[in-house]
Amino acid sequence: MSSKNKFLDIIKAQRKQPKPKKFEGTFLEYLDKVGDDPSIVKSAHARLYDAIIEHGVKEFEDQSRKRKLFSDQSMKIYEYFDGEFFGMESVVSKIMNFMRSASLRGEESRQVLLLMGPVGAGKSAITEHIKSSLEGKTYHHIKGDPQRGEPLQLLPRSLREQFETLLNVKIDGDISPIARYKLIEDFAGAYEEMDVVETTFSQRGRRGVASVPPMDANSQDVSVLIGSEDISKLDKYSEDDPRILSLNGAFNVGNRGVVELVEVFKNEIEFLHTIITATQEKRVPSPGKHDMLHFDGVIWAHCNESEWNKFRAEHTNEAILDRIVKINVPYVLELDQEIKIYEKLLARSDFEAHIAPHTLRVASMFSVMSRLAQTQKCDILTKMKIYNGEEVIEKGRVKKIDIKDLREETRNEGMKGISTRFIMKAVDSALAGSNKDFITPVSIINSLTTKVKEQIIDEEFRTYCLELIRVTLREEYLKILEDEIAKAFVTAYDEQAQSLFNSYLDNAEAHTTRQKLKDPITSESREPDERFMRAIEEQIGITGSSRDGFRSDVTAYMFAKMRRGEKVNFKSYEPLKEAIEGYLIASVKDMARIVTKSISRDDDQQKKYSEMVQTMIDEYGYTAESAEEVLTFASNNLWRDS
Repeated sequence: MSSKNKFLDIIKAQRKQPKPKKFEGTFLEYLDKVGDDPSIVKSAHARLYDAIIEHGVKEFEDQSRKRKLFSDQSMKIYEYFDGEFFGMESVVSKIMNFMRSASLRGEESRQVLLLMGPVGAGKSAITEHIKSSLEGKTYHHIKGDPQRGEPLQLLPRSLREQFETLLNVKIDGDISPIARYKLIEDFAGAYEEMDVVETTFSQRGRRGVASVPPMDANSQDVSVLIGSEDISKLDKYSEDDPRILSLNGAFNVGNRGVVELVEVFKNEIEFLHTIITATQEKRVPSPGKHDMLHFDGVIWAHCNESEWNKFRAEHTNEAILDRIVKINVPYVLELDQEIKIYEKLLARSDFEAHIAPHTLRVASMFSVMSRLAQTQKCDILTKMKIYNGEEVIEKGRVKKIDIKDLREETRNEGMKGISTRFIMKAVDSALAGSNKDFITPVSIINSLTTKVKEQIIDEEFRTYCLELIRVTLREEYLKILEDEIAKAFVTAYDEQAQSLFNSYLDNAEAHTTRQKLKDPITSESREPDERFMRAIEEQIGITGSSRDGFRSDVTAYMFAKMRRGEKVNFKSYEPLKEAIEGYLIASVKDMARIVTKSISRDDDQQKKYSEMVQTMIDEYGYTAESAEEVLTFASNNLWRDS
């Protein structure tokens, strides 16, 4: 069979598939349908809210992250956003709280939801994702009505209370002038005989979903929002005849669904006056000499901070400001979540080059640190680690800095800094500009440096970013690389680290409880091994009187985890993990340095070097070429004075 026939068979098979049957009948038949299922009658906010939560709502599963970063406060995960947006749980939670209140006809149902944040923070992506939740969902409307209004609006107001009780629904609003004309002229007022149809939401088909881009001041026209008059019909009909109306504006199209106002404050204020009545009164002007039209829709807007501040500063904008609920959408400040963003974006691209370990982490470290405000409590690198939920060691002690204190110190943190788009352009540049089929942290550091020099205009911020790359980022990566090279020298690293952990925990528990240990070989009782514990603790600077406190902290922490049913291993407590790794790595670091740095290696050194490279490939995910590049970088930069 030829390819042409195969294609045709696929097309024919698709056409033969049965399509869902949609309702089409009289208004009286529609009333029967509502009586059987009142849930088909919903406000726009309720419909959008239900479309999102029908995908599922669950409790926050990462208990460690919840405890460290959200102070164990209740946090729901909406599965519609799960796997699509990272580090934005707080933003999504605020949006869904707004939507829930609006779905219950609270004050939020008469407000504009405004997402405000820096470029590349995800405002447009969230908006598009939420609009997409309506795609394919069905709703009913009067046949031939350009506004696709709720059919129950056909009921006269004198009967609405009675029908609300009978149907267990709420009836708001009025039919459009065009629907009213059809009712009078075509059905002689017999609204029970009017045709009602079922249709689907579609942004592409302009059914229930509308977007309004920012308009140029010289060309903006309110008809984009409310429709216009068809001037070609004015020679046939009078100005107040509904037949001259072209109700194709955003508020007409988005009725029963969503109207998105893109970069809303780039428009002139006069263009936005329609928002005033569309929110509180749920009515929008109609073109020409007609009464205002009922509007039931979610008005969703987004903008950047500078535009918001400019708009807010003008006192004549009070009426619109009073009708806005603003939700900040800052950049992500959690390192691990930032990395997931780039992994997602790269997975959707056509790049096939190998990305060496730590490459995206290094890029993400730079973006997150650039967004953090300076503080006297700690340096930027430490603050980044605390925001990532890590335990930070400083001068032999766990650094006791409350994440709440850091967040409260700076309002609106994350509203400035390096954007996600900037980092992706640097990654793309490293991938596309290399003549190799891989990129490493070394190449991404070089690419970031180039992009900062080329694209950042603000001289002060440019200097700050270059300093972050040249000093903080470079030194942190060298530390990561040194540890990784040393780990690659240790056979069965995790097993040895776990053995050290078990031994230390046994000794620390015995020391804290003032008991003796039983020797596993001789079964004799013995005192805790003080020399061994000190050798571990000294790796993170714990000496003198601080030893007892550290041992008690470790013991209490581990047993608390065990009581919660959590897994305990050498990685469970960051300070002890760092101490054990330091102890283990110190024993091989000198040998790793000598073998890596040597230009001419003897047979034994070459064997160890080859084994180390193979471990980096098999265990850590390097290729032979990327491992060679980072080892060369280490040789030239890490042990320059050795």
